Amino acid sequence: MGRWEPGARDRLVVAAVDLFTEQGYDATTVAQIAERAGVTKSTFFRHFPDKREVLVAGQETLSRLLAEGIADAPGAAGPLEAVAAGLVRASTALGPMSREIAPRLKAAIAASAELQERDALKSIGLAAAMTAALIDRGVPDPVAALAGELGVLAFKRGYAEWSEGDRDATDGLAGYILAALEELRVASAALR
Repeated sequence: MGRWEPGARDRLVVAAVDLFTEQGYDATTVAQIAERAGVTKSTFFRHFPDKREVLVAGQETLSRLLAEGIADAPGAAGPLEAVAAGLVRASTALGPMSREIAPRLKAAIAASAELQERDALKSIGLAAAMTAALIDRGVPDPVAALAGELGVLAFKRGYAEWSEGDRDATDGLAGYILAALEELRVASAALR
């Protein structure tokens, strides 16, 4: 595959996840990732500043989609309804490739403290995007922050269940995330 062929970014992500799983994060070099993806090192660096950032590819897109979905929710929507709208919008960014590499990505993260730290920062960023979008809708700060955190937890729970499901299934991620959000809403009501 030529370095200028479309899909280089996706190929780099798959190559990195595979190598991180096969030989560990620390033992994997940018040169190896580029070679496995069929591109040059300079192509790698056009897409990512370093190998750690490969695992959060798309975070900016997810944050933007979450915020847009929340902003576009009906005016009468409560905080969790607005978060649900954001989660549905963001789920459109994750398709079959995300589902396919998810188990390997999970294993790579579990095996590396540095990747666990980066994954935690990704969650913080997603929560911050949702919180800011809710505040822009006039939701008070503590409520917005709680709803944003619940949104991240729902996203993670729904994503995990979806990615562990049948690879040949055509069910979308949104249903899993919304079910997880509803479970969390019910569970939080029990905290009284």
